[in-house]
Amino acid sequence: MPFQNLSGDAEQEYFADGIVEDVTIALAQFRHLYVIARNSSFTYKGQAVDIKQVGRELDVRYVVEGSVRRTGDRLRIAGQLIDTSTGAHLWADRFDGTLANVFDLQDQVASSIVGAITPKVEEAEIERAKRKPTESLDAYDYYLRGLAASDRTVTNRSTSMRPCGFS
Repeated sequence: MPFQNLSGDAEQEYFADGIVEDVTIALAQFRHLYVIARNSSFTYKGQAVDIKQVGRELDVRYVVEGSVRRTGDRLRIAGQLIDTSTGAHLWADRFDGTLANVFDLQDQVASSIVGAITPKVEEAEIERAKRKPTESLDAYDYYLRGLAASDRTVTNRSTSMRPCGFS
């Protein structure tokens, strides 16, 4: 989602947009995360939104939102991960820095958000899967067969890669 510019300075919109761009790019590098295009979420820029409605409209389970504040050469960026089905916060943090190191701060924020979000999303997905039993026993059977095949592959690789012994 677009980050809010809380600086009171319209000139700082570019910075808030830059943070969103960096976070979007960093999240999109993880193949197991479904990340929508920045432009799709920017249709909500400047609007008070219902996160549950955003989840339905964009077909996403999680949203990253935040804000940017600037006072003089000091910056504060806040970010949070929200579950769109419940509206619950799964993670939140804030980051402080200076304009002199603005790109370093943007990189720190993006990597911190990705580092925090990835395990939180995985945890939430595991919990969601536990609450919703499979409706297809065939699907579950295929899943178990896939796990067994994967385990055999890993076992075969580890036994075929034993170190050579020398006497």
